[in-house]
Order: sequence, then C-alpha cells, then structure tokens
Amino acid sequence: MPVLESDKIVTRLRAAFNHGSIGPQLLVLAAELIQRAGPPYTSVYLYLLHGEELVLAAFSGRETEHTRIAVGHGVCGTAVATGEDQNVGDVRARENYIACNLFTRSELVVLIRRGARILGQIDIDSDVPDPFTAEEELAVRQVADALAVLL
Repeated sequence: MPVLESDKIVTRLRAAFNHGSIGPQLLVLAAELIQRAGPPYTSVYLYLLHGEELVLAAFSGRETEHTRIAVGHGVCGTAVATGEDQNVGDVRARENYIACNLFTRSELVVLIRRGARILGQIDIDSDVPDPFTAEEELAVRQVADALAVLL
C-alpha cells in the first residue's frame, strides 16, 4: 500500500475548490498535503509551465533556489521535454541533475496534463534512495490528474 493516500488528498482539493479556492491556493494545499505524508516525501514542489520555462508556484518542505527551470534542464525540465514522468532512484547518477540541496537522494516528477497539454508538474525530493514504487508514482499521478481538472 502506498504511503501517499491520494484519494484523501484529491477529496481535500475538490472540497477546497468547491469552497472557492483557486489555482495558487490549490497548489499550496496539494504541496502541503503530499509532504505531510512523511517519508519518503521530504520536499514537494509544484511548477507551472510558462512557455519554455517551469516556474515554481508552490512548495512544502525545504526551500529551493530553483524557482525557474528551462525545459530540457535537470530532471524537471527533462520530464517536460520528453513528455514523460521521471522516477530517479539515485539523483547522483544523473548527469543533468540540478541539486536543490545536499540531502536529496531521489526524485519523482509527475506531469500535470490536460489532455496532451502539459500544465506543470509535481516534483518530489526524497532523502531516501529509490523509494518511489509504481504504486507511489500512481498515487502522485492521481493528485496530478485532479489538479489538471481543478486548475
């Protein structure tokens, strides 16, 4: 069973939307709820795609200096450039990894899409090597899919 209880997070996001929360508030709520799941979810960053650049819209956990990432750069930019989610079990083994801090060992990036259009992504850093199973990735995908509808 995944650590992340995506059904509960999606329910909270929908309730917030129904009570008037808009995009930026929903992104902050999503980041906080995912990060509160605890290990392996050390830090959660939500980026929105603006042209050829990802722009940090919300986060929970450690701050990052990477508030803008060009498409094609790092794990986040690679996800957008390839159109594929990224599950990197050991970030130190990736040549194009952009380090947010010295503690991160793995990263999961799940795209937020509306149809074929990429709106942004959920970027999760973990201090644990290779913690993101297929079930965890699917749980994050469910949150991303809900955000795609609500944003």
